[in-house]
Amino acid sequence: MAISQAQAPATNAPVTLDNGMIFSATSNVSKESDLVPVIDVSGIYSNKLEDRQKVAEEIRDAATKIGFFYAKSHGISRSGFDHCIEMGREFFALPDEEKNKINTELFPGEFIGYHAKDTYSRAQQKFKDLSEAFNWCYDAAYDPESDAESKTLPSINVWPEELPEMKDALMAYWAELLTLSRKLTRIIALALHMPEDHFDEYIKRPEASMRIMHYPDQQASRDDQNGIGAHTDFTSFTIVTQDEQGGLEVLSKSGEWIQVKPIPDTFVINIGDCLMRQTNDVFVSTIHRVINHSGAERYSVPFFFGFDREMPLNPVPSCISDNNPAKYPLMTAGEYLKFRVNTTKGTRAS
Repeated sequence: MAISQAQAPATNAPVTLDNGMIFSATSNVSKESDLVPVIDVSGIYSNKLEDRQKVAEEIRDAATKIGFFYAKSHGISRSGFDHCIEMGREFFALPDEEKNKINTELFPGEFIGYHAKDTYSRAQQKFKDLSEAFNWCYDAAYDPESDAESKTLPSINVWPEELPEMKDALMAYWAELLTLSRKLTRIIALALHMPEDHFDEYIKRPEASMRIMHYPDQQASRDDQNGIGAHTDFTSFTIVTQDEQGGLEVLSKSGEWIQVKPIPDTFVINIGDCLMRQTNDVFVSTIHRVINHSGAERYSVPFFFGFDREMPLNPVPSCISDNNPAKYPLMTAGEYLKFRVNTTKGTRAS
């Protein structure tokens, strides 16, 4: 099953991202498809290899063509998302003075804490993003697979003093998505025609960050201002839980913006830049944006999953050959993350 949604007016102009990369509708945008498929991922829980391989081949098809898919039958209840949104509403209703005590600009090189509306701008856009967000990242104490020693290590996350219950509520949903992401990583290895455990060493202490996004209605907004402007994601893949308002759009191979409308009980999953690099562009990290014309506030909870910061982003062996050598310089996941965070925040990369 695939969903081809109503499309915005076409644009064939190149899109320059905030990291200086230039994409057009004829390069690494959506390569072969204007369809966002719906994939039943229940097979990832099966003990039968053929069931897992079936999901892997469907993910490979989506990841090589458009870089986005809906995941249904994923085994995670909606209640965790609902709790996140409840806490998000309370947090965003706090006075700016209180929220800015943990403003993300106080923590260089990391996406943690609060970022306000009109904080980040995207290249070729006159105005800054309209969204605000609360961000948090990996915490070994809440990782179901971390060892006892790791669970005692301090976390860099920051939490509002006014909402003491917020941490446990958000980390509970984070832990569920972390477990799902580890399972998906093994399926992605199969999708790349590699052993299922190929990435296991990369995800013992993964990059696993999350945020609650709040978008005001944009019915009366200025031209060229989005909830989030055109961009790609940094990490290996992103799992997005969105509310019923919609607003997510993907740049298709024909240069048109495809609306990725909410489908009940599904996640939207997209490939990120790290995985595109490691697969030597076999998988595509597709440009997307958010414009909220719903007439109501919009909330979403994206979970960004990547590899251990100490691990080198070695190309996947099945994706390189003598005739198709590696396209990207080797760096660690942490070096790449730091570069992308600094360019997004507008600070000096080191």
